Amino acid sequence: MRTLYVVTHPEATHHVDRVVGGQFDSELTPRGHRQASAIANRLAELVPPGADLFTSDLKRTTQTAEAIALKLGLTPVLMTDLREKSYGLAGGKPQQWLNDRFVFPPASGERLHHNEGIEGAETRAALAHRAYRAVDQILARNSPHQVIVTHGTALTFVLCAWLRFPVDSTGYASFRSTSGGITTLQEDDRYHYRTIESLNNTTHLPPGD
Repeated sequence: MRTLYVVTHPEATHHVDRVVGGQFDSELTPRGHRQASAIANRLAELVPPGADLFTSDLKRTTQTAEAIALKLGLTPVLMTDLREKSYGLAGGKPQQWLNDRFVFPPASGERLHHNEGIEGAETRAALAHRAYRAVDQILARNSPHQVIVTHGTALTFVLCAWLRFPVDSTGYASFRSTSGGITTLQEDDRYHYRTIESLNNTTHLPPGD
């Protein structure tokens, strides 16, 4: 049985400052650090020694991964491909700035390569291709227990890659998540069916956080 635990980073400064995150390199807040410790404690109950730990290389995810690494005695592998979707020029600007300029995708037709109207922003296709590449590299390690630390929007494409959805079919995909959630994925040894055992579990987070 192969089990993956996919963590979405907890509260970061861009959340409380109400600015656009994406690849804007925000850090964990004090609350976010408490949540990261709670995530690490929960994973210590689930993950045996010798697991793999992979993380996006942005500050808020590496800080989360550091808490996990310290608790589990692991060495995180930093992966640029696990970064959040880039919002280009909007990164770090007030959320309202993006809202006022954002061009929503069409209900049908071309969605993966849709131009959202923001200079330098990634398309969903670009995010999908690098997330799929990251998952391929992670699964090539063939470890029975792996932890991945990533971001909310990127999570959707990590899960699509896990389920082996064709990239072209992900234009409508969206898996809901919140800060500090743990999603558990499993693949059985006989049929090699891949499942999402639990999505965005947050029961480990401290009350009030």
